[in-house]
Amino acid sequence: MQQHQIPLDANNRADDPHHDDLRDDGTHEVTPDLAYKRLAIVNVVFYGVPHAADRQWVLIDAGVMGTTGLIARAAEERFGPDSRPAAIVMTHGHFDHVGALEELAERWDAPVYAHTLELPYLNGSAAYPPPDPGVGGGLVSQLSRFFPRGPVNVGSRLQTLPDDGSMPGMPGWRWIPTPGHTPGQVSLWREADRTLISADAFITTKQESAYAAMTQAPEMHGPPMYFTQNWQDARASVERLAALEPELVVSGHGRAMHGAEMRAALHALARDFDRVAVPDQGRYVEQPAQVETGTAYVPTDKQ
Repeated sequence: MQQHQIPLDANNRADDPHHDDLRDDGTHEVTPDLAYKRLAIVNVVFYGVPHAADRQWVLIDAGVMGTTGLIARAAEERFGPDSRPAAIVMTHGHFDHVGALEELAERWDAPVYAHTLELPYLNGSAAYPPPDPGVGGGLVSQLSRFFPRGPVNVGSRLQTLPDDGSMPGMPGWRWIPTPGHTPGQVSLWREADRTLISADAFITTKQESAYAAMTQAPEMHGPPMYFTQNWQDARASVERLAALEPELVVSGHGRAMHGAEMRAALHALARDFDRVAVPDQGRYVEQPAQVETGTAYVPTDKQ
């Protein structure tokens, strides 16, 4: 594995800082109905036009612990003080994506949707397998042994994403299974303008490095290595997303990027995945955690 993966030029970022400053709602808008907010090391995504009516917008993912107020304020500034989401969609259930989930779902009385294979991490029944700090890459990898593995419990509000691939509250979008980082991870795709919310199937910064994660140094990067359970599935997921030829990408970590150079970098990542994205060593490189063997789910009494 290389020290850095596929270079990206910062000029390919999809947001407009000047436009964002004029709007002043604390988000980065990338299309008229799509914006994201960076919360320390992770992004949350807001689908819906500004000043959308109650239940006319969707939150995708729920950030790290302690960010409930930040997410709620950003939603209020974008959509209005009395506007609640139609749904909260979880791309997966890692700690940096579910930190505010229980509080926000309760505050907004909102249903929570996820892939069926991700439900055990969201209904309190199972934790993720241990992280893999031996993959290297930087301080975040080393610290991953201390990261929470869940689960959270929103079981009373939890629903499975529709089998037909449609997205609740997001007409024109569909969900795509992108396992590898987790068994039930999904990415979201809108064919009309080729916009992709990739979750952590691939990201646009080197998340293993604390410096890169904080500065958002851009590069096309495979899933965060320290939490990826199945590298064979992860490769197939990147290949699946590259084949879509996205014009704009919002990933779980790093800046939103767009354009031909971004697509070329994504194809390079898919083509050279084993060489640039898969770590040289690690517990899941040779022995992936799998649903079929039961190793993807850790009972809560055995954490």
